[in-house]
Amino acid sequence: MAEKHQHDREYGAGAQSRELRRKKRNKCLLYIFLFIVFQTAVILLFALTIMKIRAPKFRLSAAAFDTFEYSSAAANPSFNIRMTAQLSVKNTNFGQFKFEDTNIAFYYNGAVVGSAFIPGSRAKARSTNKFITVVELSSAGLQNRAQLGSDLSSGVLAVNSGGRLSGKVELLKVLKRKKSAQMNCIIAINLAQRIIGDLRCN
Repeated sequence: MAEKHQHDREYGAGAQSRELRRKKRNKCLLYIFLFIVFQTAVILLFALTIMKIRAPKFRLSAAAFDTFEYSSAAANPSFNIRMTAQLSVKNTNFGQFKFEDTNIAFYYNGAVVGSAFIPGSRAKARSTNKFITVVELSSAGLQNRAQLGSDLSSGVLAVNSGGRLSGKVELLKVLKRKKSAQMNCIIAINLAQRIIGDLRCN
């Protein structure tokens, strides 16, 4: 009878030991699973935020005028305006954006009335690079001036600016992706006050 009790105690102790090992093993597997889930979440977050490459934004952000001449005479309406423009390249990526030389053009009713050369440069990671350029806006090359006299008489001259910056975004000094930044702005020049009355960029 004593031997039976001894056997039962040993069996019970062994079962308890096996149960403890099973619980430890399950706990270990749970920790491994949670670690894998955490690592996966970190990798996904990294891929969706830091590694996601977006096109930088290219804008005309401000302007002032040096020379300002115009005539709304019906016989020969004209304008000759020297504009100092501030351009900006906003780079929201976690790597620098290095862009090549380019030109931007200014249009009145679809016809080019001015242009400016933009030398290649770079916008640092998550920063805005601002620079100045001087543009001569002139109606000298306009073939059709039917609308020009009316626009000048209204006191507002609407000009569009357009251009494209082509370059590469560099991440971690290893990954490079080609990206371009497009400028498309509408500038409403207040002729009486000689200021930018309205400036909108898409």
